Amino acid sequence: MLGRTLASTLSAAGHTVAVADLPEVDITRPETLSAAISGSRPDTLMHCAAMTKVDDCESNRDLAFLLNETGSRNVAVAARSAGARLIGISTDYVFDGKKSTPYLETDLTAPSTVYGMSKLAGERAIAEELPDQYTIVRIAWLYGQGGPSFVHTMLKLGADSQGEPLKVVDDQLGNPTSTLAVSRLLLWLLDHPVPGVLHGSCEGEASWYEFAGEIFRLRGLRRAIRPCRTEEFPRPALRPANSRLDKARLRSVGYIMPDWHRALEEFLSGKE
Repeated sequence: MLGRTLASTLSAAGHTVAVADLPEVDITRPETLSAAISGSRPDTLMHCAAMTKVDDCESNRDLAFLLNETGSRNVAVAARSAGARLIGISTDYVFDGKKSTPYLETDLTAPSTVYGMSKLAGERAIAEELPDQYTIVRIAWLYGQGGPSFVHTMLKLGADSQGEPLKVVDDQLGNPTSTLAVSRLLLWLLDHPVPGVLHGSCEGEASWYEFAGEIFRLRGLRRAIRPCRTEEFPRPALRPANSRLDKARLRSVGYIMPDWHRALEEFLSGKE
């Protein structure tokens, strides 16, 4: 989903973009990475590939670590061999969600899910292989063109105005974030390198219930929604109560992410 928007954003800005995707390029098979890189000779690798289905990671631990840790290490090694910078995407799940305020880049990581553990392992693998040539951008609550995402699910369910009221979790807080906002940040980072870890979600915060309410308001959907607690929807992977990311490092270098309300309005005013 992010790769889709990123490729079009970079191309529109005049960059030459080579998209590396399955089945031709597989991050668990280094030889396919080498072949793709030798053909395109990139200045920068944008690493968006990952196993992101949080519940599936719980039941497929080996696969999650193969993709999110080993795969990330393979991409970093390929970038080093090519003399290229690497910008990798990570997640709020590297934290346990128990902090009462938004997480800073400098906060202690303590993932409580296989997904979070494997993504943190991927961050560390990249740092080991490319200590001076990488940027990790952590994002959360992502939606974008083509989906799948919470926004797409709510638009589909909300279209049934005669349906029963929807229950939406109101005790988890995060930063709803569009792929376009993230892609514009990654575009900026090409010309303004910031090494290390950055948080790159949109500004402002909401619960899933508040997020759904804004989606419905902007699209004029009439189906009723009701707030509920996390316990009413048990899932294999624990969802963090606090997914809010503080963009302190990004603000310190002069870049401000858009407010999530404006980003959502821009997305919903488009073709989807």
